[in-house]
Amino acid sequence: MAGLELLYAWARAAVSRPQDALICGVHWELVRHGYRCLGAGDQPGPDEKKSELLPTGWEANKEVYTLRYKSTDDARELLLKAIMVEDSMILNVMDRSTQKVADVTLSVADYINPEHLDDFHKVYKNTEELRTRIVSGIIAPLGAPAEKAKEEPEPESEPERKDPDLSRDSDHLRVPPRQPAGTRAPSWPSPASPFAVGGEDLDPFGGRSGGMILDPLRSGFPQRGIDPSSGIPGRLPPGAVPPGARFDPFGPLGAGRAGPDPDHLPPPGYDDMFM
Repeated sequence: MAGLELLYAWARAAVSRPQDALICGVHWELVRHGYRCLGAGDQPGPDEKKSELLPTGWEANKEVYTLRYKSTDDARELLLKAIMVEDSMILNVMDRSTQKVADVTLSVADYINPEHLDDFHKVYKNTEELRTRIVSGIIAPLGAPAEKAKEEPEPESEPERKDPDLSRDSDHLRVPPRQPAGTRAPSWPSPASPFAVGGEDLDPFGGRSGGMILDPLRSGFPQRGIDPSSGIPGRLPPGAVPPGARFDPFGPLGAGRAGPDPDHLPPPGYDDMFM
């Protein structure tokens, strides 16, 4: 109960009975929850100010303690009456603005050592239980004052990582790249490689690119061609349909298609007409 020691040292001269020490504990718990004392008695006095200390004459009546409190946000004003009934203290608190009433009964012997009123470190016992009883019996039913939220600077967010592609595209003075953003560049053979040229000619399976012979029928992926001999007996003689000419077949499209003559490309070093 931080702060209660200073309060008790200040009020020690007025503490003569165990209930006086208990009132000090109750008062400080109200202060901790945002209330300040205005004065003693039911009616306000002249030049009252909110204070964390107990007002003058707070202990004048040992049977009925009457104290008035106001919240730090000025939203609530409480009237506290602590009535002694034998060895117990009945705390009755009313919020004057809402007319709400809360009460709790405390056994003085449970929280105060009457033989140690001169020693703060021994006069109180079961302090956590005392705080719990006051909070649950008075503070919670009436509502704690709304404290102003501390204005804390917002944490600086990490700088956003800029995408180099986006920053490049946003620069209107820069020449745009030839390749559209988000596409992959074609895998061209490296010009520095001595085997880059004529790679298609050296590949018997035709799976590479870079050959020096242009075959429009076999360039890229295989394509289905048109057989001009479809639908007629026999086959058309070579040259009947000029290359690139528009030609309507005589019948249904056949599965075969014309191809280059193998004799046009004999193997190097061979001159055999029967091959």
